[in-house]
Amino acid sequence: MQSDTTKPTDRASDRPVVTRRLDRFLLGLADVSSFIGRFFREALLPPYEFKEIVRQCYEVGFRSLLLISTTGFITGIVFTNQSRPSLSEFGATSWLPSLIAIAIVRALGPLVTALIAAGKVGSSIGAELGSMNVTEQIDAMEVSGTDPFKFLVVTRVLATSFTIPLLTMYTIFVGLIGAYINVNQNEQTSFTSFMQEVFGAITYLDIFASVLKSIVFGFTIGMVGCYKGYHSSKGTEGVGKAANSAVVTSMFLVFIEELLSLQIVGAIRGS
Repeated sequence: MQSDTTKPTDRASDRPVVTRRLDRFLLGLADVSSFIGRFFREALLPPYEFKEIVRQCYEVGFRSLLLISTTGFITGIVFTNQSRPSLSEFGATSWLPSLIAIAIVRALGPLVTALIAAGKVGSSIGAELGSMNVTEQIDAMEVSGTDPFKFLVVTRVLATSFTIPLLTMYTIFVGLIGAYINVNQNEQTSFTSFMQEVFGAITYLDIFASVLKSIVFGFTIGMVGCYKGYHSSKGTEGVGKAANSAVVTSMFLVFIEELLSLQIVGAIRGS
């Protein structure tokens, strides 16, 4: 009898916990939607912080160039080495440049660039804005008459949205160069023949899809980093949590967006 009376109370006590978690999730979703909506309103209305946008593009692009170059070059070499044994079993090593081009242009170039940017740029934005929030610099900007959202958030999101596609194209180029060096050493393929096969395998849809994906990736990385930093909790621990959460959330969303874009482009290509 005693156990029968305790079960309903346990279930009743569980319901408020689930309800509170659902409420927090919905409130967080509404807060994110409001943050994104405010970005578009602020981005379209003057004044425009062109100098800060250019400076942030430099921070995102130039300071990531060495890491992007190294990673893209190694990606091209490693993918070529991993693909050669499988093709050689069927005597199809001549298809290697085409396979490399399709893989790097369609998937590896945008994805590798986005993941590197999420780790380097996303964490940097989250930590920087989180630190400014902790030290109350954002409140000081509001008191001085400067719109902190436009100056801090809009400029950084626009910078990542503009720069990540450029870095993606650069990663694709560097990856193809690394792949060519590997192919030339093993198959003695000339640079002209290699590039002819590369451009013969890709289409305008592949290039357009890669650029569009890169814009979405850049927007996501900048938006997540700014949101986590702008709403970080007080204290030094909040800065670390903001930077870590920005990286993890950005990478997760990038993979989700890659999956969705793959389905959309595949449906367009099949139609």
